[in-house]
Amino acid sequence: MSDNDAGTFDYVIAGGGTAGCVLAARLSEDPSVTVCLIEAGPSDVGDDNVLVLEQWMHLLDSGYDWDYPIEPQENGNSFMRHARAKVLGGCSSHNSCIAFWPPAEGLDEWAATGATGWSAKDVLPYVKRVERNDAEGDHGHDGPVRLRDVPPLDPCGTAVLESAAQVGIPTVQFNRGSTVVNGAGWFQINADEDGTRMSTSHAYLHPILQSRKNLEVRPDSWVSEILFDADKNATGVRYQRPDLTGYDVVRARREVIVTAGAIDTPKLLMLSGIGPSAHLREFGIDVRVDSPGVGANLDDHVEGLVFWEASRPMVTNSTQWWEIGLFTTTVEGLALPDLMMHYGSVPFDMNTLRWGYPTTDNGFCLTPNVTQGLSRGSVRLRSRDFRDRARVDPRYFTDPEGHDERVMLAGVRLARRIAEQEPLKSWAARELAPGPDAVSDDELLDYIHRTHNTVYHPAATARMGAPEDPMAVLDPQLRVKGVNRLRVVDASAMPKLPAVNPNITVMTMAEKCADLIRGT
Repeated sequence: MSDNDAGTFDYVIAGGGTAGCVLAARLSEDPSVTVCLIEAGPSDVGDDNVLVLEQWMHLLDSGYDWDYPIEPQENGNSFMRHARAKVLGGCSSHNSCIAFWPPAEGLDEWAATGATGWSAKDVLPYVKRVERNDAEGDHGHDGPVRLRDVPPLDPCGTAVLESAAQVGIPTVQFNRGSTVVNGAGWFQINADEDGTRMSTSHAYLHPILQSRKNLEVRPDSWVSEILFDADKNATGVRYQRPDLTGYDVVRARREVIVTAGAIDTPKLLMLSGIGPSAHLREFGIDVRVDSPGVGANLDDHVEGLVFWEASRPMVTNSTQWWEIGLFTTTVEGLALPDLMMHYGSVPFDMNTLRWGYPTTDNGFCLTPNVTQGLSRGSVRLRSRDFRDRARVDPRYFTDPEGHDERVMLAGVRLARRIAEQEPLKSWAARELAPGPDAVSDDELLDYIHRTHNTVYHPAATARMGAPEDPMAVLDPQLRVKGVNRLRVVDASAMPKLPAVNPNITVMTMAEKCADLIRGT
């Protein structure tokens, strides 16, 4: 069956995720411009499974989740899965909506390593375009995405903060104008007061879907390939029709923008002939651009777990069950925190139960994660069939100097120290994992390697950088090097992860990308 011609638009956006929804809304503000947004997953319009934030953990390993397996890990948890959203709004429709401004120091590092125009002074004004935030300080008050403080209603959470202060981590508020290097507090979240998720699909697209006639959104349509002409101009995309009877082709007069995320963006580039030449030839893919950085440099926030049974009843209502963050440094003189913890008011035995660790239906946890990890992994093709999942190999805890292990060990020990202080001590009936028998570095590292998770923040697999940098897939204008009329904007374009939950950073990148495309 031959491909159907499914129309021509000025801009075709491949991937209706966090960045894609922002970009579609902003580019279509010009009524003379036509935009087509294509998403492999379903729409979230009217879907409380997605929109009710409190239920977000039910989205993991569901029909809304690509649920990527990872390759066997030398030093890590080979059972781990990478949750990636399969729904309009992408991971902003699938995550816990923890909302951080990107740290200024990290943005300046991006610029210093070749991403010219992405320093704090260049980028932070765009956060105000995203947000509707009544926190103290210089904030945006009329952006589409509601940001607000989590109300301090969890008594165990209050005990976490008071006990953290006992070990030198003061209670703070986030998104108040400076990066928290050492402090703990209730998160800000991107959710309305009634608990509705403020994903980019809900915040940017839902209000305009019926009224904006120059914007077409095509859900349940899986992009298989980017199309090019003989002069290496991106001309459109090919995608599988929702009824699975064949393929449609949609053309772009001006640009194709790929916004498929840190796993599927490099996969789509490679399937379209842009990637490491030897790897593409393994699968008989014609090499359009030999770009060794495609699928390289996979950065992620690896996450450990210290888990307690509670001595008294835990809360039964929450904004999203992970309401507090703690930041600190493990060595002196860092401009950014190298250790973060999330506090969870729920049992979290996803990676411990298989190893025989006890569990409970009434517990809480602290989950230390390495915010500036040095281990780097890869995304590679499994076959030339676009329906096959990519081979995702994070290579956790493989940095040669052992930095990531050292920070994680410090995090596990710090979590225990916090729980030894009153008032949290009175909440902890017993430590379930790693348990009191795990004391030495070797015992704790064995536990960490077997049971760690991820904070689900893959990034930097098609990174931007200086035009002369051979490993930079994109130039600082987010244009794919070696071809024309093709850009990427999502977490894959980051030079490295920020030291915080990155979803607001991705929204901000998309806002800036819209201006780059419009030339403003």
